[in-house]
Amino acid sequence: MYLKVKKTKIPIDIKTSLKDKIVSFRFKLSKIDRGICFIKKRRINTYFYCQNVDIIMTDRENKIIKMFINQLSERKFRGNRKVFYTYVLPANSCCGLAILDEFPIILTSEEEKLFQENKVKKKSVRS
Repeated sequence: MYLKVKKTKIPIDIKTSLKDKIVSFRFKLSKIDRGICFIKKRRINTYFYCQNVDIIMTDRENKIIKMFINQLSERKFRGNRKVFYTYVLPANSCCGLAILDEFPIILTSEEEKLFQENKVKKKSVRS
């Protein structure tokens, strides 16, 4: 998956396991050149992040709901009930984006299947 902003492409990794979600960008001292996507995550904190990051929260159709640009470490962020995807990106990589814009990502076929599976609401069966 890639984020396409102007003429640059930023690779984005999808984190699904608990260990991957906890580690993410924590204690990373080298320059951040990738992004991270968390599925079904409304709250995020930047404890032990050693660099500034951009945090974008989107709904199921990838329309931007909240943006936190160039945020410092040791902070908590919370989205509303509509937030479905949370993206953590290198600082100042979201120039030109605004709230209610569609988040410009390019998916591979495998990632598109994963996104489609998560978009469908699973209904509970009552007996």
